[in-house]
Amino acid sequence: MDLFTFFRSSTSYRLRIALAFKGLDYTPHYVSLPKMEHRQDSYLALNPQGLVPALVDDGAVYTQSLAIMDYLDETHPSPPFLPQAAADRAYVRALSQIIGCDIHPLNNVRVLKYLQGRWEFTDAERDEWYQHWIAEGLRNFEAMLNSSGKAGRFCCGDTVTSADICLVPQLFNAQRFNCDLSPYPRSNAIMAACMELPCFEQTQPKYQPDAF
Repeated sequence: MDLFTFFRSSTSYRLRIALAFKGLDYTPHYVSLPKMEHRQDSYLALNPQGLVPALVDDGAVYTQSLAIMDYLDETHPSPPFLPQAAADRAYVRALSQIIGCDIHPLNNVRVLKYLQGRWEFTDAERDEWYQHWIAEGLRNFEAMLNSSGKAGRFCCGDTVTSADICLVPQLFNAQRFNCDLSPYPRSNAIMAACMELPCFEQTQPKYQPDAF
């Protein structure tokens, strides 16, 4: 497997966690977003969306982190990203999509650059935008954790699922933008539990070769 990744990309971090969780080896290829390497012809030939991450497995290219995780779960089912019970699986998917569909797209680097380039947001205004949508999304995430009766050490009981794999990178990015995370004690506790595991700890952004 080959993983095209950028150290600060939360979706790339998701995939690094996911691959480590399943014990899958891969060769990393570093795509610098600040240098616009994701818009170069050579990368667009691989992934026409011009986004990271991208995973190449047996010559086929897979894109979009949640879709790649589904692929990995179907091709390497143990350990699974989803629990067994249908109701629990729906709950985990919903939590994952709060991060992947409600929070991340509004705070993606493309959006932040557009706000500053087209609408001339200052850095402070950009950060206010980011912090607002983080608060909106994490408030809903925390509420679902609290109301579900399903959360334990992790988002669903005491076993890592895709919800945890989505949550941790988003909280990392929120910390980078100085978001107040104190209103989300259960999410913070889950992150702390996750960071005790090598698949989360060893794949974090600061340890990636392209961070230097």
